[in-house]
Amino acid sequence: MNFKDTFFSPKLTITCQGRLIDFSVPKVMGILNVTPDSFYDGGRYTSEAAIVSKVASMMEEGADIIDMGAYSTRPGAAEISPAEEKARLLGALQIIRREFPDICISVDTFRADVAEQAVDEFGAGIINDISAGGMDDRMLATAGKLKVPYIMMHMLGTPGKMPSKPVYADVTRDLMAYFADRVAAAKLQGIIDIIIDPGFGFGKTVNQNFQLLRELNLFTLMGMPVMVGVSRKSMIYKTLDVSPEDALNGTSVLNTLALANGARILRVHDVKQAAEAVKLFMIYNSATI
Repeated sequence: MNFKDTFFSPKLTITCQGRLIDFSVPKVMGILNVTPDSFYDGGRYTSEAAIVSKVASMMEEGADIIDMGAYSTRPGAAEISPAEEKARLLGALQIIRREFPDICISVDTFRADVAEQAVDEFGAGIINDISAGGMDDRMLATAGKLKVPYIMMHMLGTPGKMPSKPVYADVTRDLMAYFADRVAAAKLQGIIDIIIDPGFGFGKTVNQNFQLLRELNLFTLMGMPVMVGVSRKSMIYKTLDVSPEDALNGTSVLNTLALANGARILRVHDVKQAAEAVKLFMIYNSATI
């Protein structure tokens, strides 16, 4: 199940901090939220000791990328200033760069200034933008100038104001049209390595989320790696009538379905279980691991 980057197959490599990342084997992105109010792990990783311990644990468990965010994007989250986001994020980045100089870091922000400082001063290697440039009109040009991979996500509304009853003509087709537009805009700004994220939970109903998961393979036809972030989200815990704390088993099930439907990155809170899902999936498909 090894693919080459050809006209007829997705581009399955990106360059992060001078190193080639090959998505012929799907990768695991471990989440580090340095926020007090994220929906699952808010407030857990705000001290230096907790940050170092969490990153060390995720790397040992098999994380390929660490995704750092300092602005909670859960539905209804409070807005914070750019200064506060920078204070949270850049302080944590400084710690991680000192302790783990060689790891690939993705910075989860929709603000161009935050992304630019994270890349230029602290060596972040990927920008992960929930708005695909829609919340800061400088973001695409900034990412193009920085020459780093760019993850673009779909979101209906904003983190603080997402519709409770989102309406789409057809959620999958609408998102594909959205990404076609945003990818074209990104390429015009010189962004080379693009990853697309359907944005599970960001302005979608539970049923719409499951439709996107069933039809995920359609997004792979766009020729770019697809990232999936369903970790402990409401599509799991609402469906199973459990809490986010009890949604790990459901997360593993949906991560496996995402892999079967073409996901190349799993963005997760629980790295060990996701890495195991990838390993078993690759063995099932008789790939070399």
